[in-house]
Amino acid sequence: MDTIAAPHVPEHPISLMRDIYKKILPEVHLQLDIWKRKAERIPDAELRHQALASMTSKQFHCEGGGVYALVARPDRLPSVVRFIVAYQTISDYLDNLCDRSVSLDEANFRQLHQSMIDAVTGTFSIDNYYQLQANQEDGGYLRALVQTCHDTLALLPNYDLYKDNIRTLCELYCDLQVYKHIALDKREQALHTWWEKHRERFPELEWYEFAAATGSTLGIFYYVALASYEEGTEDLNDTVFDVYFPYIQGLHILLDYLIDQKEDREEGDLNFCFYYPSKEEKLQRIEWITRQARKKASQLPNAPFHRMMVEGLLGMYLSSPKVKEQDDVLQISRHLLKRRKLSTWFFFLNAWYIHRKGRKI
Repeated sequence: MDTIAAPHVPEHPISLMRDIYKKILPEVHLQLDIWKRKAERIPDAELRHQALASMTSKQFHCEGGGVYALVARPDRLPSVVRFIVAYQTISDYLDNLCDRSVSLDEANFRQLHQSMIDAVTGTFSIDNYYQLQANQEDGGYLRALVQTCHDTLALLPNYDLYKDNIRTLCELYCDLQVYKHIALDKREQALHTWWEKHRERFPELEWYEFAAATGSTLGIFYYVALASYEEGTEDLNDTVFDVYFPYIQGLHILLDYLIDQKEDREEGDLNFCFYYPSKEEKLQRIEWITRQARKKASQLPNAPFHRMMVEGLLGMYLSSPKVKEQDDVLQISRHLLKRRKLSTWFFFLNAWYIHRKGRKI
């Protein structure tokens, strides 16, 4: 699977939505039900609460990430979904734990997130991920999630080709999660220092755009789907990284931060959209990243699928009820949606309908 597109991968909005509802959501919900039953048996009340809360409030993360399993070889789609749900569940669970931490301990956050690195490297590098955490008794829940990632990745014939880039994306994600959760007076300096190590490779980005791009797991999910094929080349490996990081991943997280500005301002939470010097520059930069994401997507096999991912991100986030609650975000949203492709409006209306039904996406 180098430059030859897989014929089963949907390349039109209607076929994409059909496959999501028919092939992806049932598998995702099956896996989530398994993990919910395991989470209900966690001995520690706080860990149990956070594990269950993460799957309830962030279920849409697994559903959205699961879409990438449509790229996988059809007979390996269930394995790819199983990995995506397990890995994303680790991510959301740890995010909840760090959000509610009172210690704000960098070493603790680092140790917890080592589980994500272990998940993609086939190891258990430490015995107890909770060693520096006040609450520790999870009944083996986190290790079971990591083990499931190991088991599913072992079934994919070409994982070794992509594993180094997957680890890089994973480590960047973990770095972000550590730095964004430490004490407020240390947070920005830590993020700047981290950026200095990477800015030479990404001179076109601002530090907060780089940080945002590290916060997405989409690139990892696409790599894992590709690993289900025996075919693959180093050129494809490099191209995927350059397309997804920073452009598609950056667009993903910047849109998320864009619509959350009011909420984050009220709660005093970190939001990378706050760092743009003006509303005009915020619009110009997000618009530029959108153009780059769409343009770069054309370099990939099944390019229409990846362009639909870009349009889908716009439609999903900009259809949120949060947009209308913020005049500046509404103006930016209207500008970003102006002259968009029909597929963007298809995804916008689909997501808008789901919002109207009361589902969170």
